[in-house]
Amino acid sequence: MTKVLKEGLMSEERRKLVVGGAAAAMGMATSAGAWAAGSDKPEKEEVRIGFIPLTDCASVVMAAALGFDKKYGIKIIPTKEASWAGVRDKLVNGELDMAHVLYGLIYGVHLGVSGAKKDMAVLMTLNNNGQAISLSKKLADKGAVDGASLAKLMATEKREYTFAQTFPTGTHAMWLYYWMAANGINPMKDAKVITVPPPQMVANMRVGNMDGFCVGEPWNHRAIMDGIGITATTTQDIWKDHPEKVLGTTGDFVKKYPNTARAVIMAVMEAGRWIDAGLQNKLKMAETIADKAYVNTSVDAINQRILGRYQNGLGKTWDDPNYMKFFNDGAVNFPYLSDGMWFLTQHKRWGLLKEHPDYLGVAKQINQIELYKQAAAQLKVSVPKDAMRSSKLMDGVVWDGKEPAKYADSFKVKA
Repeated sequence: MTKVLKEGLMSEERRKLVVGGAAAAMGMATSAGAWAAGSDKPEKEEVRIGFIPLTDCASVVMAAALGFDKKYGIKIIPTKEASWAGVRDKLVNGELDMAHVLYGLIYGVHLGVSGAKKDMAVLMTLNNNGQAISLSKKLADKGAVDGASLAKLMATEKREYTFAQTFPTGTHAMWLYYWMAANGINPMKDAKVITVPPPQMVANMRVGNMDGFCVGEPWNHRAIMDGIGITATTTQDIWKDHPEKVLGTTGDFVKKYPNTARAVIMAVMEAGRWIDAGLQNKLKMAETIADKAYVNTSVDAINQRILGRYQNGLGKTWDDPNYMKFFNDGAVNFPYLSDGMWFLTQHKRWGLLKEHPDYLGVAKQINQIELYKQAAAQLKVSVPKDAMRSSKLMDGVVWDGKEPAKYADSFKVKA
């Protein structure tokens, strides 16, 4: 570790001790400090948090690696999982306490459309941005390098085209479907869509099992490094500052262990703040999570795109200010109701939900906004006044959470 990084970490630790002490003192004097049973001591001190080998598991891993968890009286045990279906099952049966998990997976389980049904909870958003859609080098060689050229090739060269996402109700499925549909391709009718765990994407494309995939980093950049794929689009170009992974758990866990849940939110939020604090921290994070115990790849597969340095595999390079962010002055982590509702609108659009759900009611059940606000108050992190936010997606359509059923039904391309 360089002298500069050591000094940075030491000053960060000093700052956190001061801020933490002040926030704790403030918390005891406010309603945010009136915790369950009159104490904020975590009810459960060891917390098993599942993660999938992806760059955006970083705030969970670094919360444990840097000892942010100890500060709040807990021990985070990061647990590497093989697939999102495995994460779902272990959350539902209690083998995992929490997980770094796809936003839409939590909503799917809550409504019983993800192969299991159980009341679920979103404690916080872990990151915005930083996923991508890759197309095979074989498609790129035929001119399919973006959505429009892919649609053209699929229309002129008829065959079965196969695309992969990582979980049927998850974020990657929704980004892939939205992007294809915006380019006039119906993912349910014009292509075959399969489910593949993130770490297996590159290997499957290498042997020709798919024409394209949507996944989190570092697997899109890895496909370029290995010479088998190109980046057709980033997910931040589909929706700038989109919600991605969340810290998810069951509704039962939150009821039984509210102090523990709050402590984990604080530890992970501090880790996200540390990651976003500067270049040296990001590079240290890349070095840590590249390890075999976590993402199991080379550091150079991770460390470019976390700094916003992109290449598409065809000679184009660019700096993207909307790269993966874990804190962004607190803007990332708030669990907006409208974010959760958006996934429900897309589940309805693509036939995963047969009827319109109570969009707002479901989001209020799942997203633990009050718990998040209490944690944020302790850390002196500002929270938005409104639990809804407005965003314009790639096709110019605005999502603000106000008329979800109308929005879900408004798309021409749907199941």
